[in-house]
Amino acid sequence: MPSKRIFQSIILQLSEASKHTIGVIDSHSVVVASSDLQQLDSTVPGIIESYDGDNDIKRIGNRVYCYIAHNKRVEYCVYVEGLEESAECTAKMVAAFLTEIKEYHDDRFDKGKFIKNLVMDNILPGDIYTRAREMNFAMEVQRAVLLIRVNAGNSISVFDIVSELFPEKQKDFVFSISETDIVVVKEIGRDIDLRDVEKLAGSIIDILDGEHYVSCVIGIGTIVNTINELATSFKEAQLALEVGKIFDNERVITTFDNLGIARLIYQLPTTLCEMYLKEVFRKGSIDSLDQETLFTIQRFFENNLNVSETSRGLFVHRNTLIYRLEKIKKITGLDLRQFDHAIVFKVALMVKKYLDSNPTKY
Repeated sequence: MPSKRIFQSIILQLSEASKHTIGVIDSHSVVVASSDLQQLDSTVPGIIESYDGDNDIKRIGNRVYCYIAHNKRVEYCVYVEGLEESAECTAKMVAAFLTEIKEYHDDRFDKGKFIKNLVMDNILPGDIYTRAREMNFAMEVQRAVLLIRVNAGNSISVFDIVSELFPEKQKDFVFSISETDIVVVKEIGRDIDLRDVEKLAGSIIDILDGEHYVSCVIGIGTIVNTINELATSFKEAQLALEVGKIFDNERVITTFDNLGIARLIYQLPTTLCEMYLKEVFRKGSIDSLDQETLFTIQRFFENNLNVSETSRGLFVHRNTLIYRLEKIKKITGLDLRQFDHAIVFKVALMVKKYLDSNPTKY
């Protein structure tokens, strides 16, 4: 909010072009600026409370009041003394001018808006540090960016719930970028690592899902040390959600740093992916594998190619599993018990998942 000094300076300049006494009342009914210096710091009881949300102009006695409100909450009220019609015109003019000043000041000095514009890459690189210094914003601090994505059409305000989880409003910032996406920029200590950030994400999911029955997924970007890296971290969180949706849609927390080979495949041209599948498999062989076989392969990979552990996990005899692996070898030409063949098959399955997600062809 602009300071009293700024408002007082503006009111004194405007009053030079008007015969009326002009003043500004804050949300606590206190006169914070006036062309009549004797009225400064006095109170106007009931004027803020009488605002009904519909009429911005009100005449009481010899004063015209013009409200400056946001979301039906009064932030300031301009008053002009005088019974003439010009008093109302003056009140409207002053209110419009102060609204513009307030919006400019908020855009320039509001840390929340600054962070949102920074994350959304809406600030020129050369202006970042200048703006940060103007508002005494800590520039060389470790921060994490979390992107929370919820299902559209929730009846409760997920944004309000998430905001309440981060009471340090000068250090942690929460804002919405769409109906489904909420961004959290969390300041963290130097002793905090990615696992701690994942725990934080887990606690957010527990509260949203466990207490409010709102399902969500969270993407986490790389932890950054300077404010000019926040936009990159946000893009990484977005990418983490997109890649996670394709390659592991059961995972609710995906970190960019742990995407591994999935990130590489996601960035490959589709023509190259299609060529890879044709080179690795006989025509149609990968499509001939049924769900039971694919499930067996998944468990085999999860148990680090250990036949005994996999057979126990699947509750099948060891020989039954070996028979299935031989069947896979016969169909695809790859023996998953061999490390090199297993890697080729693992990558091929991920490539197929990527192509099945109908990416843009190029």
